[in-house]
Amino acid sequence: MLLSMTGFGNASQKSDAADVTVEIKSVNNRYLKLSVRLPDVVAKFESDLEKIIRDRIARGSVQVSVRVRFDAHDVGYSLNPEVLGGYLRQVEALQKMGGAAGPPVGIGDLLLLPGVVSESEVSPEVVEGVWPLLKQAVEHSLDHFDDFRRREGESMRQDLKLQIQTISDRVSDIDRHAPEVVAEYREKLLERIRKAIGQADVTVCDSDVIREVAIYADRCDINEEITRLRSHIEQFHRFLDSDSSMGRKLEFLGQEMFREINTIGSKANNVTIAHDVVDMKAAIERIREVLQNVE
Repeated sequence: MLLSMTGFGNASQKSDAADVTVEIKSVNNRYLKLSVRLPDVVAKFESDLEKIIRDRIARGSVQVSVRVRFDAHDVGYSLNPEVLGGYLRQVEALQKMGGAAGPPVGIGDLLLLPGVVSESEVSPEVVEGVWPLLKQAVEHSLDHFDDFRRREGESMRQDLKLQIQTISDRVSDIDRHAPEVVAEYREKLLERIRKAIGQADVTVCDSDVIREVAIYADRCDINEEITRLRSHIEQFHRFLDSDSSMGRKLEFLGQEMFREINTIGSKANNVTIAHDVVDMKAAIERIREVLQNVE
């Protein structure tokens, strides 16, 4: 199973005293970067919320937004006459500057202006009663968030399986063509020897040819690289099918596979193998791109 680091989830919980809404969204990030925005009245619950979230999310830049609306019966309101008087004086001044009476301004319009009406503090008992709602809303948001990430993760998993299959196919092709490298070198070496003998009085023993070919064969041998690469491919498949998201381990395997592919490309002096190496490098590049968004 893979989990995307891009996700979204929201949920609401209600009671007679309050209405709580939680929204969670995330983008990719190498580590977990968590930002929680809470109304001041419930800021005391921030550390508890963070613990719940950190237990469910391992990587990504995560933003959590919480909105709390209390029942009107639990919130007191007070009128600030000084602020209201200031607004009234400004309205009168604007009307005089216009030389005529402007559109009527109702008391309802003034009450909506900043600072005219303020909320009194909610009682501690009511605030404490918000925590169960807040906890449930966060957990349900995380459930929706994880559903979103799993859907995205499955799409990425299929993409990665396609790329790793490309690498596996090219490795099999390279394994078939690897013996040709030494055989081609032997033919080229014999051809050069025949030309040299034809141009000068040169004597070459079979043992000299065999020794030279053996040295070259040892230098361009890629059996170990092929074996390690196949082992990495098998491990990659196991991580893709794991019950948990293995983004970091898959990244490490991608680096190891790229190292083996580079070595094969530098050792094997063969056109077909060179083409296979190019295809594998392109697949590794796509794997890296996908894994940037995997938890």
